[in-house]
Amino acid sequence: MTHVNVLDPGASPLDYYGFELRRYREAAGLTQRQLGDIVNYTGSLVGQIETARKLPTPEFSDRADAALGTGGLLSRLVVLVMRSQLPAWFQQVAELEVRAVEICTFQTHMVHGLLQTKGYVRAVLGVLDETNLDDRTAVRLARQRIFEKEEPPVFWMILSEAALHQEIGSREVMREQLAHLLSFESNPLINIQVLPFTAGAHAGLTGSFNLYRFPSDPTIVYTEGYGSGHPTANPDTVKDCSLRYDHLQAAALSLKDSAELIRRVMEDRYGEQLA
Repeated sequence: MTHVNVLDPGASPLDYYGFELRRYREAAGLTQRQLGDIVNYTGSLVGQIETARKLPTPEFSDRADAALGTGGLLSRLVVLVMRSQLPAWFQQVAELEVRAVEICTFQTHMVHGLLQTKGYVRAVLGVLDETNLDDRTAVRLARQRIFEKEEPPVFWMILSEAALHQEIGSREVMREQLAHLLSFESNPLINIQVLPFTAGAHAGLTGSFNLYRFPSDPTIVYTEGYGSGHPTANPDTVKDCSLRYDHLQAAALSLKDSAELIRRVMEDRYGEQLA
């Protein structure tokens, strides 16, 4: 077990977070239980976070910042903590998400992680492995905070119609997920197009891929396999995938028609049914 008196703040972002939380709490003259009462968490949880045995959440960080007058330090640190908990092969991708001014993704069978709901995330991550599922879910959801930045990226998702029908989690989980997608209808920065079954053969048959665009750096193409990710700035690959994305957008439904299809599937397939 890690003891607070030997906690090394340089060991990891999680250790540094715990060290700073303890330092600010003690400077405020509060016990772990007292801080827990203020932020509406248990003193035991505060202690576990201070000793790097429990992941802090963005919500906890926001409340602790307010209670301790840290100037937002913990909320800034929690982003690094969450990113450090991602699989090693995916951490570079999370950094691309943070830096990109535009993200374009084509998804063949499920909603992209940046637009997934909590229930959907748990269902996806829980396949074959339910260990630390709460923490792993929180880590994935924390990536979505890029949309809360002062200058968030423009996000385009082309989603195969198959993903609307693939029941992940449960009917209730899917209804919530599709409703979440519809909540972005009036948001010009988050755009969702559905590639319908009627599109037939299309430019994305090889599989899902992402494009990350930056103000000055080269565009990055990212593809993914089982337990591995493959980012590349190879000009030929970027040119090919950019062209494929253009053709997928042309084959996909308009934003308005996509929303109508999502709404129809949500109501017809996952709506409330009479007993």
